[in-house]
Amino acid sequence: MKATPEYSGWQDVLDLIHRASDDGHEAELLQMLLTPDERTALIARVNIVNELLKGEMSQRQLSQMLGVGIATITRGSNELKQLDDAQKAWLLKLLEK
Repeated sequence: MKATPEYSGWQDVLDLIHRASDDGHEAELLQMLLTPDERTALIARVNIVNELLKGEMSQRQLSQMLGVGIATITRGSNELKQLDDAQKAWLLKLLEK
């Protein structure tokens, strides 16, 4: 019998994060799952999506501000192109502070 991992799909991981969040422990879970470099990259990705949705900066300006390569900005831009207007509006509202 071949063993299979208990968490085999993206939805499994999302459910785990959701359960941790329900318990108020999402920070601890993400701290344990992500390396410091991965957490820094995630912060950059959130800022990329936020700034691209706002549309106030060029990709080059955003790259310089965040210290990431243009290719990273382009990947974020390509992901946003797959969203419809309602999804973009929801995401922009979610990102508002």
